[in-house]
Amino acid sequence: MADSEAWYKKSHWQIIIGMLLGLVYGLIAAASGWSKFTNDWVAPFGVIFINSLQLIAIPLVVASLVLGVASLSDLKKLSRIGGKTMGIYIGTTAIAVVIGLVIVNVLQPGLQVPEAARTQLQEQFAGDVSAKEEIAADVQTRGPLQILIDIVPSNFFSAASSNRNMLQIVFVSLMVGIGLIQLEKAQAKPMIDVLESLNHVVIRLVDLIMLFAPIGVFSLIARTITDLAGDDFSQILQLLTALGFYCISVVLGLTLHVCITYFGLLKLVTKMPIKTFLQGIAPVQLVAFSTSSSGATLPLTMERCEEKLGVSEEVSSFVIPLGATINMDGTALYQAVAAVFIAQSMGMDVGLTGQLTIVLTAVLASIGTAAVPGAGIIMLVIILQSIGVPSSGIALILGVDRILDMLRTVTNVTGDASVAVSIASMEGQLNPPNLSEVPDHIRTHGEENLVEHSSPEAETNKETESSGD
Repeated sequence: MADSEAWYKKSHWQIIIGMLLGLVYGLIAAASGWSKFTNDWVAPFGVIFINSLQLIAIPLVVASLVLGVASLSDLKKLSRIGGKTMGIYIGTTAIAVVIGLVIVNVLQPGLQVPEAARTQLQEQFAGDVSAKEEIAADVQTRGPLQILIDIVPSNFFSAASSNRNMLQIVFVSLMVGIGLIQLEKAQAKPMIDVLESLNHVVIRLVDLIMLFAPIGVFSLIARTITDLAGDDFSQILQLLTALGFYCISVVLGLTLHVCITYFGLLKLVTKMPIKTFLQGIAPVQLVAFSTSSSGATLPLTMERCEEKLGVSEEVSSFVIPLGATINMDGTALYQAVAAVFIAQSMGMDVGLTGQLTIVLTAVLASIGTAAVPGAGIIMLVIILQSIGVPSSGIALILGVDRILDMLRTVTNVTGDASVAVSIASMEGQLNPPNLSEVPDHIRTHGEENLVEHSSPEAETNKETESSGD
């Protein structure tokens, strides 16, 4: 039983310990001039951990999404689930941007940046700004329908060669799943059997990779600290002092978005206890924080939603991969705060029209950034240009962007999980494993779902996986 297991053997506590030790080591390394040693002998373990998670992301998406679509009885069901998913993702993104704008207008963090600190930061990151501006210029030359072109690959194997092409993988998987629906069961069965076997293998690989998580997280946190500070520990303090109010604004906005939007959605649609939800996704949030990658956490997000929160494989295989590519609420909120912060620090006023432009641009960017490298900063440059603020202002925030990137990734994966739970509940496919902790109406809903949506084999597998924790 999981309850009798010692606390230090539980994965989320091991990850937390790894994070804390990485933080302590990183501070010591920065103060002692060990940055080269850290990059040579510590950082590689973090890279290996991220690569291991990314290695299985595409096989997992292909197998689970094709099986999820093929299990649907008709295309009407697919369009219904897809419509709800897209609607909720776009809606939560719009709310995130509005929350960010409210926070930055009320707190006005840009007015707190001293002139000397502003000049120093702009000089320090001038080279990085030029590179981002060049990429942003290329992005702006794209036609209005370029995103549709980017979604459809000309070669599947080329698309599968990079995790940045996840929208293309989702598209191909959807098309293959739709094709399987059109076949006779006897014709579709061999391919479905292969994909089911692949899906089970990948899930087990997730478990193996997570055994390495504490070491990987230690390495990633240590590298983040030394990258920020180099061999000068005082540099961290200078950055945080100059930009502390801006960081507080972003963190406050992200916290409010999670508590108001995601928890509100769960209460409104599912009534699942927030404690149950947070316990289920805690390891996902910790890995997201250390890796700063929604794509890297994708396999773990799917596993936890299915095994710990009771989301059906049919729903999780569609909603979560799609969310990892288009649900960028944390990034959209950060862009809103950052754009107005930069304008404030430069003494510029962003009026109502400018802020409406930010809302529209940030929402559209959250859908189209999957094919753009360095999406968050690149789209911020475009937002700044759209409201007439010099894009060179991003130099003010580049120093702390890594830290905030870790936090907004946590927000993004929390959103993916909450939307998956909500869609599963709306579709009658939410079956939490710990039924004794769940309200009666959800428990009844889930028991009916076992009969309606699960085959005997799937039910047996689910029971086995649930009892194994």
